[in-house]
Amino acid sequence: MNLLLVEPGEVGDGGEIALGGARAAHLLNVLRVTPGQTVRIGVLDGALGIGEVRSVGAGRVVLHGTFETAVPPRPPLDVLLALPRPKVMARLWAQLAAMGVGHIIITNAARVERNYFDAHALAPARYRPLLIEGLQQARDTRLPRVTIHRRFKVLIEDELDRYFPDGLRLVADPSAAASTGDVVRRGRADRVLLAIGPEGGWNDFERGLLAAHGFKAISLGPRTLRTDTACIALIAVVSGSAGTYRTCEPTEPTEP
Repeated sequence: MNLLLVEPGEVGDGGEIALGGARAAHLLNVLRVTPGQTVRIGVLDGALGIGEVRSVGAGRVVLHGTFETAVPPRPPLDVLLALPRPKVMARLWAQLAAMGVGHIIITNAARVERNYFDAHALAPARYRPLLIEGLQQARDTRLPRVTIHRRFKVLIEDELDRYFPDGLRLVADPSAAASTGDVVRRGRADRVLLAIGPEGGWNDFERGLLAAHGFKAISLGPRTLRTDTACIALIAVVSGSAGTYRTCEPTEPTEP
């Protein structure tokens, strides 16, 4: 855990934060904090800061938090992902948050098994802690937005412009001639939406519909990758080419 995240309601008026459960256990048993020590903290969807340990005991830790005035910006990369197998999706939540995705748009596709949408991996109670885990790894506070869509055609034709009105739209396709990095660098967009298909790939209708709505086909090369591998590789190349990676180093904190 590189950053301890707290909910906005957990920060008292004077900056006091009382923690129990898994977070307190991590502080006590892994970091072995003692009064006077400091740890990196952040408010979920809020500012980064520093927490000074005030007291420990009985499985609880009390911190005093001071926070920066600025809130980290939402990552400028969104992902439109054809729903993979539930076990793969469960592995991806934390990675997508850690890699810096602002909006995770889950969609159906012809080669997505219909029962995948009934899996527990799509329950907010299941994926939200995994997203937070990824943020704590990457030292970010901005929780990705998640929307789930069972009808691909309706999403692309009727809803996508509301979610992503402006920016560069990309669709991963191993047969595409254009390399990912070249397209992103030429696009020079403030936001990027990256569409990643199912294990069997997009079918002809889906590729045509995406192209008709402004998606440019990109490739990492001729190899066909599994969804989880493709996600990480594509996000890394797109983010690196667009210069969207940032380091969340705390600046001089201020009293709340």
